[in-house]
Amino acid sequence: MATSTLTQPTPRLDALTGLRWWAAFMVFLYHMMVFAPLPGPISAVFNQGYLGVTFFFVLSGFVLTWSARPRVPVSTFYWRRFARIYPSHFVALLLAIPVFYTFAAVPPDSILKPFDPAVLSLSVLVIQGWWLAPAILFSGNPAAWTLTCEFFFYALHPLISKVLVPHGRRIALCVAVGIVLVAFTYRALVVASPSAWYAALPIPVFRLPEFILGMALAWAIRSGWRVRIHPLVGVGSLVAVVLAIVAIAGFAPTAPVLSLVPQFGNELFTVACALAIIAITQCAVDGRRTGFESASQVKLGEWSFAFYLVHATFIYLALRIFGFQPASWTNLGWFVALLAVDLAAAWALHRLIERPFERRMRRWKDVKDADRRVAV
Repeated sequence: MATSTLTQPTPRLDALTGLRWWAAFMVFLYHMMVFAPLPGPISAVFNQGYLGVTFFFVLSGFVLTWSARPRVPVSTFYWRRFARIYPSHFVALLLAIPVFYTFAAVPPDSILKPFDPAVLSLSVLVIQGWWLAPAILFSGNPAAWTLTCEFFFYALHPLISKVLVPHGRRIALCVAVGIVLVAFTYRALVVASPSAWYAALPIPVFRLPEFILGMALAWAIRSGWRVRIHPLVGVGSLVAVVLAIVAIAGFAPTAPVLSLVPQFGNELFTVACALAIIAITQCAVDGRRTGFESASQVKLGEWSFAFYLVHATFIYLALRIFGFQPASWTNLGWFVALLAVDLAAAWALHRLIERPFERRMRRWKDVKDADRRVAV
């Protein structure tokens, strides 16, 4: 059953590619608030932009399992993921170092860090995310801590697939529900005992449920699970969670029960990500459109990884040059200007590095695999 399911073609999910752009844009808004904040409640909304990373993690597990095919060697899977991620990461790291590091004394309250080859080597190896100390976690390119999580997820994907794929949609859905319960339970334990040892788990470990949730949902749908969720409900749940976090934190921070919503914000947003992905995927399976498949959104979605890697570098470069901006609606000009700069840099990184290097590296491995099969 598993092999026959893996061999069945799966439709392109252009709408999810388009939605991925909006997740990257959320993170852009989050970092812009450090440099050029806006006044009023909108700032609280934009400060939730870090949740875009949660969408990336759920989507990553979903897409890898959605596109999985039989008889792909594990070594080939690993190499393809490395080819997809590392060349762009390395170039973005080189761009970031002059912006965030200095050989001179670091002034107080500066974004600069002392140049430290040992710490930077962790970023080169993409293992900086295993430390919680900010100087290490956000070393090199500060946005790249998420890549440590992704590489950890990639390492586990073949192992998790061996457990998940032999079973049908019922087991996959049980895994999805179970992993959500694990995530909420862990958060409850941390909220209850923030100083306990388990509250300091490395980020890749406690973000793993998001990735597994994406995997389980993809396999459930590939195995025939169908559920009708309107795209407006799915995507709207993402907006609803953000607004609920902001409203409760701002107006009812001590209200019984409701006060837990901001504390469980990431877990609630994870569930919302699942609803959005399910809704959009079901539309693709049925041949229906959602509005996220437009050519411009898909193109931006294709650039979104490169955009994510470079956006903070140019925002903080502007901060170094112009200093912190007071909260003002005139800062919208900075939003437009830096968005344009980041998009141009993302296009260049995608066009000159990400796409050509991935193609060449994948082709090299495919040739090696073909030669090995012939030799056998």
